[in-house]
Amino acid sequence: MQDLIRRYGAGLTAIICLLVFFWLAILVVVPNITLFESSFRPYLPVTEIGGPKDVYSLDNYLKVFSGQVEVSPLGFTFLIPVHVLTFFLTIWYSVVVTFLCFLIAYPMAYYMAKVAKPSSVPTLLLLIFVPLWVSEVLRAFAWWIILAFKGPLNSLLLALGLIDAPVRWITGYDAVVIGLIYTYVLFMLFPVYNAVSSLDTNQIEAAEDLGAPWWKIHWRIVLPHAKPGVASGSVMVFMLSAGSLLVPSILGSTTSQWFTQTINQWFNDALDWNTASAYAFILLFLCTVFVALAMWAFKVKLSDIAK
Repeated sequence: MQDLIRRYGAGLTAIICLLVFFWLAILVVVPNITLFESSFRPYLPVTEIGGPKDVYSLDNYLKVFSGQVEVSPLGFTFLIPVHVLTFFLTIWYSVVVTFLCFLIAYPMAYYMAKVAKPSSVPTLLLLIFVPLWVSEVLRAFAWWIILAFKGPLNSLLLALGLIDAPVRWITGYDAVVIGLIYTYVLFMLFPVYNAVSSLDTNQIEAAEDLGAPWWKIHWRIVLPHAKPGVASGSVMVFMLSAGSLLVPSILGSTTSQWFTQTINQWFNDALDWNTASAYAFILLFLCTVFVALAMWAFKVKLSDIAK
């Protein structure tokens, strides 16, 4: 705060703080408080709102356990609430997306930070930024065209003789995972790149001089140093993937359902904003708990993510 006052003066600093407070209060805090309060109230006709039936309860949250569906993992068959299954599939595939984004982003980040010439890094960053110039909707539709049954990907693979018949890429969660990786991989790349860039190259050279193999250099030197960037990127990719709506809606198949689509159906199809609010807070709370448990398991502190 003292740095802001010294740089901009007391008057301009006060205006900046008021604008930030206004943005947080009006666009973040108040809407969430309103939704949170609505999540405990029943969905009633307008004439009955505020009447004797308009009481607070957990009924909207308990709806997540309604509707049983049969699943058979590992040969064992049992019943599970359909919305609970959708939630766990959303979490699982969000974890898959996060892990695959790391596998893609880490080599790219290391190459730009420690291998590529410094003069070529701005060009590489510009090329990487190009997808962000296009809206998420257009990127998702582009992948829908690419992965279509008679799309360019199947045509290319058939022309090269790699497949004998067209492949249905848009089935299950496959296309959703591909679309989410393409959409959010940069949110993993840049934090990892910033973390690796701050690593002293002399440490890598010393390990090479001592005969350490490349995998041990990355495992013992580069990755521990890049842990804050990996943690920050993982949290962003996971939360954005779990909360995505456009990509699962466009690239999802008839056998895939994202939890945000369920929330959207309560909002727009059933017009039940109370239940939709409850489902939204279930997603927010459980995703936050999952991230906290993952941070505890991997010994990552909140200060590491905030770096």
